[in-house]
Amino acid sequence: MLKPALLKQLQQRISGLPLYVKLWDGTQAGNADTAAIHIRLNSPAALTAFFKPTLGSLARAYVEGEMDLDGFPREILSLGSSLCGAEFCRDKKGSDFWKWWRHTRSRDRKNIQYHYDISNDFYGLWLDERRVYSCAYYREPDMSLEDAQEAKLDLICRKLALKPGERLLDIGCGWGGLIFHAARHYGVRAVGITLSDNQHDHVAEEIKANNLLDRVEVRVMDYREMPEAGEFDKIASVGMVEHVGRKNLTTYFQRIYNLLKPGGLVLNHGITAAALRSKGLGSGISEFVDDYVFPGGELEHISEVMQHATGGGLECLDAENLRPHYARTLWEWVRRLDSRAEEARKLIGERNYRIWRIYMAGSAHAFDQGWMELWQVLAGKPLAPGVQPNYPYQRDYIYR
Repeated sequence: MLKPALLKQLQQRISGLPLYVKLWDGTQAGNADTAAIHIRLNSPAALTAFFKPTLGSLARAYVEGEMDLDGFPREILSLGSSLCGAEFCRDKKGSDFWKWWRHTRSRDRKNIQYHYDISNDFYGLWLDERRVYSCAYYREPDMSLEDAQEAKLDLICRKLALKPGERLLDIGCGWGGLIFHAARHYGVRAVGITLSDNQHDHVAEEIKANNLLDRVEVRVMDYREMPEAGEFDKIASVGMVEHVGRKNLTTYFQRIYNLLKPGGLVLNHGITAAALRSKGLGSGISEFVDDYVFPGGELEHISEVMQHATGGGLECLDAENLRPHYARTLWEWVRRLDSRAEEARKLIGERNYRIWRIYMAGSAHAFDQGWMELWQVLAGKPLAPGVQPNYPYQRDYIYR
């Protein structure tokens, strides 16, 4: 049994919290009948993490099975923040540990495949029917996830002012939601590129099944390998900029500039850090995400993203922050994943299930707290030096 001094310390630690704790030796603290959250600490190491926690160390203990969590994810994350004193974790300072080799072509492909090639069926459990794995747009308060994702796809198409016959490139096309929507509803010829074999195979099958071979194409290809200089009217980059790496961002936007026709537009939709000059999120969050979820992922402040876009030759024309939309999207994904937990465990195993559950709940909490933001930036390639891209003088065309 736990020594009386440690038991007293544990009871003081959870005093006033809606928490019940059970240890590996049967020791208990809190009221199991009234507590909203139950925690089982399965080893002395887990107890140490509990007494001196960071959000990252708690997430690691949960993923590795040293700690079990039972309760609603939103309440678990709120409690975790209280235990860790994590109100300032959005602003992480310190040395920049990112290395150039993190974003070579071979490394980027391995990183993408680690995250996205886990199982198409797993993602299908909790995403909408199009498998759109990015922030939805809740144009109306009572929208379902399916309707909000369609609204997001349409918002991107309208911001890009897509027209029949135009050629659209989607960099990091996922499971094809945007290229299919743009081809069907806007009459464009769409090309999607991805580094995920699973995503490519799914999109290729959908193209054949829906007789879209003459209008939609998918490739396993790095953006740096695209050969069509100056051939695209419009480009979309949705959830891609986070994978590029801060040292490569200007090169990324230069590549987009080179792929666009003069006057062409690009819509960059991506997660950004909320703090200026941030090295990531504190309280061990960035390290957890890098080790378990998105190896190589890096977040910049929106001002730095726009600076890189300008450095790549593009003119930034419009910007919109959809932060609360992503919090709501993520909480809906977590709810759906929890509702199909047993199916998820069978598809990817207990450890991977825990990674995705705590990662998405943690991300939702971070957006709720304003630690991260989601920005859509519309930019364009000038028709000629000093001549604005093909962008109307007002926003009315977007919100018809």
